[in-house]
Amino acid sequence: MGREYQAVFETQPVFKAILRLAVPTMIGQIILVLYNMADTFFIGLTGSDAMLAAVTVSTPAFMFLSAISNLFGVGGASAIARALGQKDGQTAEQCSSFSFYGCLTGTLIYSLLAGIFLHQMVSLLGGANEPVHRYACIYVRVTVVFGGVCTSMNALLAHLIRSEGRAMHASAGIALGGIFNLILDPVFMFLLFTPGNELLGAAAATALSNFLALLYFGIVLLKIRRKTVLSFKWTPAVLRTAIPGEILRIGIPACMMTFCENLSFSVMDALTATHGLAFQAGFGVAKKVNMLAHCMVRGISQGVLPLIAYNYAAGKKRRMHSVITASVILAAGLAALCTAASLLFAHPLISLFIHHESSSLNHGMVFLRMLCLGCPFSALAYVLISVFQAVNDSVHSMILALLRKGILDIPLLFVFNRLMPPYGLAWATPAADLACALCAVVLYERFRKRLSPSAAGRVHETARLQGVQFARMK
Repeated sequence: MGREYQAVFETQPVFKAILRLAVPTMIGQIILVLYNMADTFFIGLTGSDAMLAAVTVSTPAFMFLSAISNLFGVGGASAIARALGQKDGQTAEQCSSFSFYGCLTGTLIYSLLAGIFLHQMVSLLGGANEPVHRYACIYVRVTVVFGGVCTSMNALLAHLIRSEGRAMHASAGIALGGIFNLILDPVFMFLLFTPGNELLGAAAATALSNFLALLYFGIVLLKIRRKTVLSFKWTPAVLRTAIPGEILRIGIPACMMTFCENLSFSVMDALTATHGLAFQAGFGVAKKVNMLAHCMVRGISQGVLPLIAYNYAAGKKRRMHSVITASVILAAGLAALCTAASLLFAHPLISLFIHHESSSLNHGMVFLRMLCLGCPFSALAYVLISVFQAVNDSVHSMILALLRKGILDIPLLFVFNRLMPPYGLAWATPAADLACALCAVVLYERFRKRLSPSAAGRVHETARLQGVQFARMK
């Protein structure tokens, strides 16, 4: 790690350090959402509700690639940052190597299984309607089966590069993928592919964009190879250390949170499909617009995770808490602004993607105004989940991950759908976000009280011993 990046972790004013790490990450996440929304925007130009619904159905299968990258990327970033806080470069190298090959192997297995069980997967995700099923199979085959490795490895490398303070490099790669997709989407959909194959064109543009972004990350790693602790040389001996367990212990809650989000979306899609194609299409568009706010605050929480982990391992309790407080204020404030924008401008936001006056447009407006109410609570939960990931607290991060998506919102989907059809489905999201945020605050307060001034030395010593243990344990 260069002195410039070390200063960000150790001496730079807290708010300035947060902005340096979080803003590029947040911008990268925004562009990531925009390029995911680009498919919806350009497909909306076709006027086909079946294609719009197919993209919605395909989203969980595509986003599961993020669950795999988070399994190894979030866990790896936390372990690397903590190792750097203890000035242990060798352990950081081993953590990056295990994360890289673990993610690559996991993605290859998932892509293979997705290809074998493609039709069953699409049907399970809510693609029962024949045209929707056909289009969704095309999209999943191109973006997951053939393009899955590039997508997941992009996200992984962004996590690892960000772990040593290079947030700008990490976010530039994510952003480039989005920019390429925004450019290639209309070219592939309306110029290279014949009418009726617009969805195939969108999928091909997405896969190619992720390949080009991966190429960028390869160039960056080549240029910084003498200045970085990241290493991708495989050494089987790492499997005999405690490093895999340390990475997976933090990575599994991050993976489960993404997996449960996708599972929740799949249940939503299946339930909305019972109310008709226009209802399903409108809900899918509202969900994508609402994702913008969520990804902004997710970018903040991912950006500050290495900063929190480094200072925790270095025993700098006061600086760590200052980072957490400032991050919560920044994330919640941005989420509140997004909520206000969604409430006030629901019609123009939804009409960006549904270009014809129809019932799907009206459904999308109603859903957006309901979904956005949970954004501020979700922002608080995201940051505090990252706190527990950063300090190697797998139990609390797992509790919050499952509370946010899975344990609460899936049962609520069925309850609200029965009690308040058809729009009751949307109330499950803000209700679960509120409950998760309240639980996160309680758990964080307990954690903060444990770190009393008299315990600061013990915390530093515990972190140091954990580092020695997971580096050397056989």
